[in-house]
Amino acid sequence: QVQLVESGGGLVQAGGSLKLSCAASSRTASAYAMDWFRQAPGKEREFVAVINWSGSRRYYADSVKGRFTISRDNAKNTVYLQMNSLKPEDTAVYYCAADTSEYTRSPRYWGQGTQVTVSS
Repeated sequence: QVQLVESGGGLVQAGGSLKLSCAASSRTASAYAMDWFRQAPGKEREFVAVINWSGSRRYYADSVKGRFTISRDNAKNTVYLQMNSLKPEDTAVYYCAADTSEYTRSPRYWGQGTQVTVSS
Protein backbone atom coordinates (compact mmCIF):
# COMPACT_ATOMS: atom_id res chain seq x y z
CA GLN A 1 0.00 0.00 0.00
CA VAL A 2 1.32 3.42 -0.99
CA GLN A 3 -0.22 6.64 0.25
CA LEU A 4 0.47 9.78 -1.72
CA VAL A 5 0.05 13.38 -0.59
CA GLU A 6 0.41 16.26 -3.04
CA SER A 7 1.28 19.84 -2.14
CA GLY A 8 2.39 23.04 -3.79
CA GLY A 9 -0.67 23.97 -5.79
CA GLY A 10 -2.05 27.48 -5.88
CA LEU A 11 -2.90 30.50 -7.96
CA VAL A 12 -0.34 31.89 -10.39
CA GLN A 13 -0.38 34.31 -13.30
CA ALA A 14 0.20 33.13 -16.84
CA GLY A 15 3.91 32.83 -17.52
CA GLY A 16 4.66 32.05 -13.91
CA SER A 17 5.98 28.93 -12.22
CA LEU A 18 4.91 26.45 -9.57
CA LYS A 19 6.57 23.38 -8.11
CA LEU A 20 4.36 20.51 -6.99
CA SER A 21 5.52 17.88 -4.53
CA CYS A 22 4.20 14.40 -3.84
CA ALA A 23 5.26 12.60 -0.69
CA ALA A 24 4.89 8.83 -0.58
CA SER A 25 4.32 7.02 2.69
CA SER A 26 5.76 3.64 1.82
CA ARG A 27 9.43 2.85 2.34
CA THR A 28 9.22 0.84 -0.89
CA ALA A 29 7.99 3.87 -2.85
CA SER A 30 11.43 4.21 -4.41
CA ALA A 31 10.67 1.02 -6.35
CA TYR A 32 7.64 2.57 -8.04
CA ALA A 33 7.31 4.64 -11.19
CA MET A 34 5.66 7.94 -10.32
CA ASP A 35 3.23 9.86 -12.48
CA TRP A 36 1.51 13.20 -12.60
CA PHE A 37 -1.95 13.48 -14.11
CA ARG A 38 -4.34 16.41 -14.23
CA GLN A 39 -8.05 16.97 -14.64
CA ALA A 40 -9.55 20.25 -15.77
CA PRO A 41 -13.20 21.12 -15.10
CA GLY A 42 -15.48 19.24 -17.46
CA LYS A 43 -12.63 17.24 -18.96
CA GLU A 44 -11.24 13.76 -18.52
CA ARG A 45 -8.16 13.17 -16.46
CA GLU A 46 -5.04 13.28 -18.63
CA PHE A 47 -1.48 12.08 -18.33
CA VAL A 48 1.14 14.78 -17.71
CA ALA A 49 4.46 13.07 -16.94
CA VAL A 50 6.04 9.91 -15.56
CA ILE A 51 9.43 9.05 -14.12
CA ASN A 52 10.76 5.55 -13.61
CA TRP A 53 11.97 4.26 -10.26
CA SER A 54 15.57 5.39 -10.68
CA GLY A 55 14.86 8.67 -12.43
CA SER A 56 16.72 7.57 -15.55
CA ARG A 57 13.64 7.72 -17.80
CA ARG A 58 11.03 10.45 -18.05
CA TYR A 59 8.14 10.90 -20.44
CA TYR A 60 5.91 13.91 -20.95
CA ALA A 61 2.64 14.76 -22.61
CA ASP A 62 3.19 16.88 -25.71
CA SER A 63 1.21 19.70 -24.14
CA VAL A 64 3.78 20.20 -21.34
CA LYS A 65 7.01 19.11 -23.01
CA GLY A 66 9.68 21.76 -22.64
CA ARG A 67 7.78 23.56 -19.87
CA PHE A 68 7.36 20.93 -17.11
CA THR A 69 10.04 18.80 -15.48
CA ILE A 70 9.41 15.71 -13.36
CA SER A 71 12.04 14.63 -10.86
CA ARG A 72 12.33 12.50 -7.74
CA ASP A 73 14.32 12.22 -4.55
CA ASN A 74 14.18 8.61 -3.40
CA ALA A 75 15.89 9.44 -0.12
CA LYS A 76 12.86 11.59 0.69
CA ASN A 77 10.27 9.37 -1.04
CA THR A 78 9.16 12.47 -2.93
CA VAL A 79 8.46 13.27 -6.56
CA TYR A 80 8.29 16.78 -7.95
CA LEU A 81 6.74 18.56 -10.90
CA GLN A 82 8.37 21.85 -11.81
CA MET A 83 5.98 23.83 -13.97
CA ASN A 84 7.27 26.83 -15.89
CA SER A 85 5.69 29.14 -18.46
CA LEU A 86 2.27 28.26 -17.14
CA LYS A 87 -0.77 28.87 -19.31
CA PRO A 88 -4.43 29.26 -18.38
CA GLU A 89 -5.08 25.89 -20.01
CA ASP A 90 -2.83 24.28 -17.39
CA THR A 91 -5.51 25.02 -14.81
CA ALA A 92 -6.56 21.71 -13.30
CA VAL A 93 -6.42 19.47 -10.27
CA TYR A 94 -3.05 17.74 -10.40
CA TYR A 95 -2.77 14.18 -9.14
CA CYS A 96 0.26 12.17 -8.19
CA ALA A 97 0.13 8.43 -8.91
CA ALA A 98 2.34 5.38 -8.45
CA ASP A 99 2.67 1.99 -10.07
CA THR A 100 5.30 -0.67 -10.57
CA SER A 101 5.11 0.02 -14.31
CA GLU A 102 6.12 3.29 -15.93
CA TYR A 103 4.10 2.36 -19.03
CA THR A 104 0.64 2.06 -17.54
CA ARG A 105 -1.73 5.04 -17.79
CA SER A 106 -3.89 3.52 -15.03
CA PRO A 107 -1.59 3.58 -12.00
CA ARG A 108 -2.64 1.62 -8.96
CA TYR A 109 -2.14 4.29 -6.29
CA TRP A 110 -3.41 7.87 -6.36
CA GLY A 111 -3.19 10.97 -4.25
CA GLN A 112 -6.07 13.30 -3.48
CA GLY A 113 -4.91 16.05 -5.83
CA THR A 114 -3.84 19.66 -5.56
CA GLN A 115 -5.47 22.58 -7.37
CA VAL A 116 -3.45 24.66 -9.82
CA THR A 117 -5.09 27.79 -11.19
CA VAL A 118 -3.41 29.92 -13.84
CA SER A 119 -4.93 33.35 -14.41
CA SER A 120 -4.64 35.18 -17.71
